[in-house]
Amino acid sequence: MNWDDMRFFLALAREGSVSGAGRALEVKHTTVARRIAAFEQQLGSRLFDRRSSGYALTQAGENLLPHALGVEELVFAADREVLGMDSQLKGTLKLAASYDVFTRLLTPHLHAFADRYPAIELELVSSTGLVDLGNRQADLAVRLSPKPPEYLVGREVAKLGHGVYASKKYLSKKRSEAHLILWQHEKSQPEWMLDHFADGRVVLRATEIMTMMEAVKNDFGIARMPCYVGDAEPSLRRLDLSLTPSKWGVWVLSHPDLRTTSRVRACREFLIESIEQQRSLIQGLESRYA
Repeated sequence: MNWDDMRFFLALAREGSVSGAGRALEVKHTTVARRIAAFEQQLGSRLFDRRSSGYALTQAGENLLPHALGVEELVFAADREVLGMDSQLKGTLKLAASYDVFTRLLTPHLHAFADRYPAIELELVSSTGLVDLGNRQADLAVRLSPKPPEYLVGREVAKLGHGVYASKKYLSKKRSEAHLILWQHEKSQPEWMLDHFADGRVVLRATEIMTMMEAVKNDFGIARMPCYVGDAEPSLRRLDLSLTPSKWGVWVLSHPDLRTTSRVRACREFLIESIEQQRSLIQGLESRYA
């Protein structure tokens, strides 16, 4: 016997019809009828008499009613206590993002969240994967993704802009061929290279964006990077080249079980507001061109 069975039993006892119980529970009336029939089969007793005027409790149903009401009160009391604690906006909140998202988009602004909610202790989990949310190792995540997994809920706040960048020192020297920096996983020439640097030479490959940015900054060559990374480095310049728009965006995500938690909701709203304020940086509208 579980609380879900009790909920359906109490709704039907109060409403007297499967349609009324369905409206109260926000489910179809057929679901109510099916759940009650399964509950009666589990107990081995009829709980309701089906009459033309509606559903009436049998003796077994009347015997069960006070117990069901007692369980309901315990559940509601627990809800009130937990929600009351949560509404105080205090406790630990784990936020996951990649290192570049933290350093470029989030940590410069998180002090405002701490000032607004001094009783919330933030834990920053630097991670590039989504497993931390799936395993409930983090409460919220800011992710770059074309489409996050369906088991997470959230919002795409801004589309991600990309550009091709080089250092001012690299651009000041004449070369017979372009020096290119690619991702380690790019086994074939990416589109931007084929379109603009087909005769270029790959001089370095990187596994994460901040290493790639540092290589560009230190005059290794040219790389395609998110604008919020390239434009945030004063020594870099964006090349005026046409690129296919990215399908990726900046998402604020949480596990469905946590989306109504007050401190998670407060942090989610803060993150969305903060990222929206940086939309021009993220979309590459602040670029300094060579």
